[in-house]
Order: sequence, then structure tokens, then C-alpha cells
Amino acid sequence: MSFILNIETATKNCSVAIAKNGETILCKEIAEEGYSHAEKLHVFIEEVIAEAGISVQDLTAVAVSQGPGSYTGLRIGVSAAKGLCYALNVPLIAVDTLLTLASQAQVTEGKIIPMLDARRMEVYSEIFNAKLEVERTIQAEVIDENSFGDISETIYFVGDCAEKGKTVLTKENFIFLENIKYPSAAAMSKISFDKYQKSDTVDVAYFEPYYLKDFMMTTPSKK
Repeated sequence: MSFILNIETATKNCSVAIAKNGETILCKEIAEEGYSHAEKLHVFIEEVIAEAGISVQDLTAVAVSQGPGSYTGLRIGVSAAKGLCYALNVPLIAVDTLLTLASQAQVTEGKIIPMLDARRMEVYSEIFNAKLEVERTIQAEVIDENSFGDISETIYFVGDCAEKGKTVLTKENFIFLENIKYPSAAAMSKISFDKYQKSDTVDVAYFEPYYLKDFMMTTPSKK
């Protein structure tokens, strides 16, 4: 029997789930404009473990969203996951954020393209088929009216880019599943369990989130 703690903090959604043998048994999450991850994450971790009726020592692994996504959000999630893995001596599992998002679509045909906002008209995107097999790896790209025009199948877009995406992605085979906005830790459960069974884990000491673009800090211009 395996209990895996799943942590998803790559977007505005601070999300934590406990899974038993790949099935989510409890999830707590909140999506706020102000990114409340630092305040909420450890509270959610303690609550899902307690409410699941287990102790932290019962965890067999910790899974964390590896990005792409918010620099600060990813750092908070990965730091928490690493700390637990060190303390409990359990493996760390890294899960592709866009795969987690795509898996929430649950379609039987066509393509799934998860997109996360990367400012202005730029997005982080990846292309999957309905079986969640990768058909094009993660890219940071600027979307316009020609984007994904070479795909004739139905495309299901998920993520927080629907509002700006719909202004340029207007072809008849483009469908926006606007109810799927953020990746959820609940959707990580099957993915992380599959990785756990295959011993597909990462080095706790050296693992770094997948930011995709270099993080840049800006300072106000001097007057």
C-alpha cells in the first residue's frame, strides 16, 4: 500500500492531495490572485494528512509539480517537498505541470494543448494526444492566428490562457475547456503512482524545477 503526497504550486492554484495506490482520497486547494502559497501550503499538507487518517510517517513518496510555471510558486512547492523527503527518507517524484493540466481534460479523441500564461501573448504549451502521449514537447511561444493551424483534428485547450487565446485562436476545430484553468494535485495522483511503481524518481539534493525561461528581477528606474 502506498500513500503519496502530491504538491502542485506552479500556478495561482495552491493544491495538495493525498493518494492511496494512485487514487486521490483527499485534496485541498485554493486559487488566489495574490499567490497565497507561502501561507497555505504547509497548512494544507498538515490538514490532508490528518483528515486522511494517516501520519506523515505513512507517506511512501512525495510528488511535486516540476513546472513550467511561476518561479516563486515552484520554489515554494519544491522546497516543501524536498524537506519532507529528507526528513522521512522517501523518494521525490517530479510531475510535468502541463501533463497534470492536460489529464484533467479527459477526452477520447483529438489533441489536448495545455497552455499556461507567460505574460502578454506568450504561453507555455505542450501537445498531447487523447492518450496523454506527448506529441510536441514544452515550449514558450507567442500565440497568434496561425498557431496550431497545421493540426486538423479537434484541439482541446486547457489552462489559464482562454481569455487571451480565444482572441486569436478562432478556427472551428479549436475548443476551449474554460472550466479547466489550473493544474490540480488531485490530477497528479495516477501520474505520480505510475512513476513510483517504475521507480521514476529524482535526486532530492540536485532536483530543480523546470522554469523554462530564465527568471529575471527588475528594479524601478531611477528618476
